[in-house]
Amino acid sequence: MMAFITKLFDSNTRELRRLDKMAAEIKKLGSKMEQKSDEELREQTERFKSRYAGGESLDSLLVEAFAVVREGARRVLGLYPYPVQLMGGIALHEGNIAEMKTGEGKTLTATLPVYLNALTGKGVHVVTVNEYLASRDAQEMGQLYEFLGLTVGLNLNSMTKDEKKEAYAADITYGTNNEFGFDYLRDNMVLYQEDRVQRPLHFAVIDEVDSILIDEARTPLIISGQAQKSTQLYLQANAFVNTLKKEEDYTYDEKTKGVQLTEEGINKAERAFHIDNLFDISHVTLNHHINQALKAHVSMHKDIDYVVEEGQIVIVDQFTGRLMKGRRFSDGLHQAIEAKEGVEIQNESMTMATITFQNYFRMYEKLAGMTGTAKTEEEEFRNIYNMRVIAIPTNKPIIRDDRPDLIYASMKGKFQAVVDDIAERHKKGQPVLVGTVAIETSELISSLLKKRKIPHNVLNAKNHEREAEIIAEAGNKGAVTIATNMAGRGTDIKLGEGVLELGGLAVIGTERHESRRIDNQLRGRSGRQGDPGVTQFYLSLEDELMRRFGTDNLKSMMEKFGMDDTEPIQSRLVSKSVESAQKRVEGNNFDARKQLLQYDDVLRQQREIIYKQRDEVMEAENLRDIVEKMIQTVIQRAVGAHTPRHEEEEEWNLQGIVDYVNANLLPEGDITADDLKRRDPEEMAELIFEKVKARYDEKEELLTPDQMREFEKVILLRAVDTKWIDHIDAMEQLRQGIHLRAYGQIDPLREYQNEGFNMFENMVASIEEDVAKYIMKAEIRNNLQREEVAKGQAVNPKEEGGKAKRKPVRRKETVGRNDPCPCGSGKKYKHCHGRLG
Repeated sequence: MMAFITKLFDSNTRELRRLDKMAAEIKKLGSKMEQKSDEELREQTERFKSRYAGGESLDSLLVEAFAVVREGARRVLGLYPYPVQLMGGIALHEGNIAEMKTGEGKTLTATLPVYLNALTGKGVHVVTVNEYLASRDAQEMGQLYEFLGLTVGLNLNSMTKDEKKEAYAADITYGTNNEFGFDYLRDNMVLYQEDRVQRPLHFAVIDEVDSILIDEARTPLIISGQAQKSTQLYLQANAFVNTLKKEEDYTYDEKTKGVQLTEEGINKAERAFHIDNLFDISHVTLNHHINQALKAHVSMHKDIDYVVEEGQIVIVDQFTGRLMKGRRFSDGLHQAIEAKEGVEIQNESMTMATITFQNYFRMYEKLAGMTGTAKTEEEEFRNIYNMRVIAIPTNKPIIRDDRPDLIYASMKGKFQAVVDDIAERHKKGQPVLVGTVAIETSELISSLLKKRKIPHNVLNAKNHEREAEIIAEAGNKGAVTIATNMAGRGTDIKLGEGVLELGGLAVIGTERHESRRIDNQLRGRSGRQGDPGVTQFYLSLEDELMRRFGTDNLKSMMEKFGMDDTEPIQSRLVSKSVESAQKRVEGNNFDARKQLLQYDDVLRQQREIIYKQRDEVMEAENLRDIVEKMIQTVIQRAVGAHTPRHEEEEEWNLQGIVDYVNANLLPEGDITADDLKRRDPEEMAELIFEKVKARYDEKEELLTPDQMREFEKVILLRAVDTKWIDHIDAMEQLRQGIHLRAYGQIDPLREYQNEGFNMFENMVASIEEDVAKYIMKAEIRNNLQREEVAKGQAVNPKEEGGKAKRKPVRRKETVGRNDPCPCGSGKKYKHCHGRLG
């Protein structure tokens, strides 16, 4: 009875009932669509567009539009969407996440809502995790869209600005999350409106949505230049840390990965660097370098957290096992690892523009996603992205055999059992996919298989170029494939001839990941579309997850029963305790992402204000009103600073006001202290402002209106961009140190919000000062040009080809530092516009 009541009120079940009814309506139109000619089917697109333009909603067009796409897919691709795919398509159109198991045809499912939403003419983005999948899907599904009269674009990292513009102008644009995000940042750094490539963000369908919005949520996209910093201190700190002994000089907490110097370690540091007190304010930088060197040596492991490739440290993504070329650990940790590994230490970078995936994707009017595994993170999707997770049933029942975990006393015993299992299955010809968490593990198993002369393929971050090819062969008779985590995600493993009779694909997990989702993804590689299959996880008491979450009782129980390394425990109870450990880690990770979002929201609000201001500057015909308001504010601030309300009139510093005005706004002598006497502050500000407007008019007369308007834009854009870049850098430094406030019983987040707000106010004031000064003081040239404040390089967090190299910041400087400034002020370049550059 309870089960019935639960089912009755289960929201997913109710939702599926509703979607099933709608899918039935779409199916009813099948025969009607079948009778239409290709031309008649294509004409439906124009009819839908007209109806939408006439005021009909997309919801009212859904049933007919889905029926048209379904028939089009049958004719063009030879695929006819199943009812469950229609249900998934409706869930996506409604801005939710369709959880569909591996092999259920997510790519085809997406064509239904993508077509429907493309009818608006506002553009639809289909987001994938890598460029291989984006290209494949754009080509294959593109045939269907083009058959139905829609245009398709592909957005790749290697494209020129014009090619990107064309790709974004299409009805449907395929690309990676990185490239869409970077294009948004680059668009907000352009100097001319026509240089933008993106249109306003309308609707996005994200494939592997959990990978992008959960695993990658904390990954910031960064446009970066370089800051010059000495590498010597990294080398000195590294040499010192090499002399330290564990427990005696430092302690390491495996659960938190925290490393701390002991009292003896601190004494050693003070002796080594010839200082009295390591915690003295003047040694903050040294202290920081020692801590990062310690972290690099103790908690960062080669071939697990990073690899050394071609003399560079390349980060390994903990969730997918891929190499994250072009991305660097922040806060000097990357340089500390470079010093540890003896490779060239690269300069730290300065951030020119940044956004996290969380904030980028929340800017779309509507967002939808697909994945095989999202239910475990449903709360996060709902809270942060306002998306519900709808678990769509499989087309055929799952008959895969998911076996309880086998737990061994040691890693050695575990890996021996894994290799025995592989050998046995290989002997009878059953294909085996072995999932590992780290590159190191995949290479260890590979070496054990080589000793047993078992042929196999290794798919990890070191050879992901052959990814699709290796995955395509993984279901063949006798194939053995070792894959790091979810390498090959997005590519189906199809079973070869005779494999069904052998029990389908066997998936062997060599340890549990800290996220249940990643384990479920590995399991889901087997048993697709009702195929048979088997999954088995092998664990040991020495695995990281088991060590971190207390397995002492289990260990003593195994010893008590005299169980040796060849005997595993297989128990649902043990599997449950592992799962509860995973839930705890997932909860911690969710909290960390939520907190990051709260911090990031401070910068998001500021970024939106600045980007909106830039847009207004570029779009405006005439900026004089805006400039005058800025100047008026600057004058009021300057007058207020020299005429405090609490002081007597005789004590006001009128000469100070005159000096400020002379230096920043008007030619010397235009205003004197006598002019200001016997006036209240408001009257002083008004008098100065009137003189400024007269001077502004004089400048206007020297030029054509077009030249004057362009001059205003040049000054404004340069001031905004220069100050914004400095502000981002300052906010990053504030963020790095804010957690220390917690020691003083102060809420770090509130403090960050307050200080961030104050810093932003100061930045705005600084922009106004610069604009006022340069508008009023700079001489205007005829050949005015807008110039980039600095050249930036996209630091791609998951660079597929790894070709992007960091470039230093280049200032556009075409004159010598001591030459006269080209603006005509008569000053040397370094004392005039050279200061801004």
